[in-house]
Amino acid sequence: MMSFEFVFSLLLMDKIMRLTNFLCQVFQTKTQDIVTALNFVENTKSQFQDMRAHGWNDLFMSVVSFCEQHGIDVLDMSSCYMMGTRRFCQQKDFITIEHYYRIDVFNDVIDCMLRELNDIFPDQTVELLILSSALDPRNSFKSFNIGHLCKLAKKFYPADFSPSDLKALEIELMYFQNDMHRLPCFKDLTTLPQLCQQLVETTLAENYHLLYRLIQLVLTFLVSIATTERVFSCMRIIKNRLRSIIADKFLADCMILRIER
Repeated sequence: MMSFEFVFSLLLMDKIMRLTNFLCQVFQTKTQDIVTALNFVENTKSQFQDMRAHGWNDLFMSVVSFCEQHGIDVLDMSSCYMMGTRRFCQQKDFITIEHYYRIDVFNDVIDCMLRELNDIFPDQTVELLILSSALDPRNSFKSFNIGHLCKLAKKFYPADFSPSDLKALEIELMYFQNDMHRLPCFKDLTTLPQLCQQLVETTLAENYHLLYRLIQLVLTFLVSIATTERVFSCMRIIKNRLRSIIADKFLADCMILRIER
């Protein structure tokens, strides 16, 4: 713990974890806004790229300051970096200590974080989330977009909507756009499950059966890991040791009552 390498790794991870922790807190909020969450992802990527391009000097100065405060020897960054037991045969290439910490540690760690974010949020997933956000009922359906919803059904659910269904869906969305501003039952809705429930209670699900089908499909994918964890937590509470033979239908009904309170 009293080595330069430990201090460097500690302060580097502190910088990275500050960014990733903020992003995790955003995704764990119960009222998840898809578009805002994706903006935070892009912002986090931008922060990492800026750190990679311009953050080395600030990190190195903070490491030097920490070492001086706690009596830790600071390495000569212009010296040759020695690997393993420092035998000549073990040295693959003669690089400086600064090159090792800046290129092989600092840049590699940030590149790894960027790869992880790109793997978790590929372009197709981002497009799916953005298009599905057009069903968000908050702020009087401010995000509602007929073109986005038709593209969502055509591109991501081709097995559920035939070409004739897509044409009929566009007409349904035009009628629904008028009803959602005219009917009081669609006012003050904040979540997609509430919209789905209103369609069922007002028997409009039969008239807008293609829209209702699209809403059900969008509700099948989870936006955040936190939502998944809450669902499994509810499952363990409901289906406990004394209720081990509970049927799937009854279990699903109990979970809906607990999750969508």
